[in-house]
Amino acid sequence: MHIEPGFVQPAKVIMANAGALTIAVWAAKEQLKDWARASWSIVKTLCAASFFSLFMESFAMPVGPSELHFVGAMAIYLTLGFLPTLMGFAIGLLFQGLMFSPWDLPHLGVNSLSLILPLVAMHYVAGRKLFDGNIKKRLDWTGILKLDAMYYSGVTGMVGFWLWFGGAETAFSSWLTFAASYLVVVAVEPLITWTVVKGLKKAGSSYLVRKLFVVGKLQLA
Repeated sequence: MHIEPGFVQPAKVIMANAGALTIAVWAAKEQLKDWARASWSIVKTLCAASFFSLFMESFAMPVGPSELHFVGAMAIYLTLGFLPTLMGFAIGLLFQGLMFSPWDLPHLGVNSLSLILPLVAMHYVAGRKLFDGNIKKRLDWTGILKLDAMYYSGVTGMVGFWLWFGGAETAFSSWLTFAASYLVVVAVEPLITWTVVKGLKKAGSSYLVRKLFVVGKLQLA
């Protein structure tokens, strides 16, 4: 989901950075509204950034104008929650840029939005219902697969948007090859997510699990 340098014009990169910063400021304010829980929210965010960075660095393969990554998005989202995941993606990309790939830093806003906007859409369309105790929507492996499909369709769509919006000449077949590569991720990640969620649910009586993770709000099928 990384956009390689040169595919987006500098002026549009600045616009993307401004957009990503605006969303990050909003998310940070939302997290700090409840001061009693703010410290745990910060810990969750740092955990999300750490897990995301670990997943991303564990597998990365150039495909066309971007890269295929193991992201672990739903595993992070369903265990740590929406806002920590959103902030964790941005912080994780910043950390990876500083430590491993400084050439990606100019596109930090572009790459952050590619992950964040699909997460926002997926959360408000389908994900948040899973955490609503009044609805009591049950989560199963099929549901995770649908969330993954929705999310990664958004990610690949965002990459396509940047290639179109960025101003560089890019063959449609090149993007299509990249988008098709994420079918592998959608096939594999739900199994990992389901295993992690069920494992944490079994350990739900632990104080650390109750405080750090949000799986207690999920009803499993």
